[in-house]
Amino acid sequence: MTTNTWLFPRGTLADGPWLSVVDDALPGWTHTGLRVAELDGDVVLPAGAVERMVVPLAGSFTVSAGADRWELSGRASVFDGPTDACYVGVDTAVRIEGIGRVAVAEAPATASLPGAYLGRDEVPVEIRGAGRSTRQVHNFGVPGALAAQKLIVCEVITPAENWSSYPPHKHDAQTPHESELEEIYYFESAAARGADAPRGVRPFGMFAAYASDDRPIDTAARVQTGDIALVPYGYHGPAVAAPGYDLYYLNVMAGPGVERAWRITDDPAHGWVRSSWDDQRPDSRLPFSAQETHA
Repeated sequence: MTTNTWLFPRGTLADGPWLSVVDDALPGWTHTGLRVAELDGDVVLPAGAVERMVVPLAGSFTVSAGADRWELSGRASVFDGPTDACYVGVDTAVRIEGIGRVAVAEAPATASLPGAYLGRDEVPVEIRGAGRSTRQVHNFGVPGALAAQKLIVCEVITPAENWSSYPPHKHDAQTPHESELEEIYYFESAAARGADAPRGVRPFGMFAAYASDDRPIDTAARVQTGDIALVPYGYHGPAVAAPGYDLYYLNVMAGPGVERAWRITDDPAHGWVRSSWDDQRPDSRLPFSAQETHA
């Protein structure tokens, strides 16, 4: 397997009205899905054996699903703090109307759970790590926030020059201490908050994934807005925000296990780094919120 087999630049997964579609049509991909669209109107997803979470990336949207109808106020950009989001259960068609960029996380499921809405002020916001490993995590689609059978969804903001998804870790084996989960990374990048960046800049970050056993994976990539990295197995991380540019990613996870849980194993060569955070302070640039203006 060649380097970056599991990396899909913006536009390479386009399908109809969707800028990107990840589903089981991709060889070797089974448990998770993602759709991203730029809307100025509406898009409809049919009912099926799939559960979904609708996440505004930029803009506001109305979501109609069965008897449910939610107004998602959204945000100006992914760097303006958390957004409200909603969950749609299996066997329910979804219509999304609005202007902006929207993501739909998906997972095959069998349990019939009720639809649900989570307001932006209710989203658990976590400042994870310390020093140059500080990042901001929005845990809207995890157990304890939005209920689901399989889906685990969150998003991460990494300010310029910081590292996230670090230390490298894996969740590719079902054990008492680890979950077996596929993972999708959808990336966006922008000039760092407050930076006096000229026109024409091309914001980017870096991402890596590598083998944890005899299954080959080798991703070492420059990532920009709209790029998608898939992690079917193996160690993944770091995701690095380049100097001058903030980095965002949406994570979608699900797997074959009965329990909806995120349990990880650090690469033993690098797990010691976590203990170094005890003597460091979190990055004072975080949290990002909508009260500030992003350059």
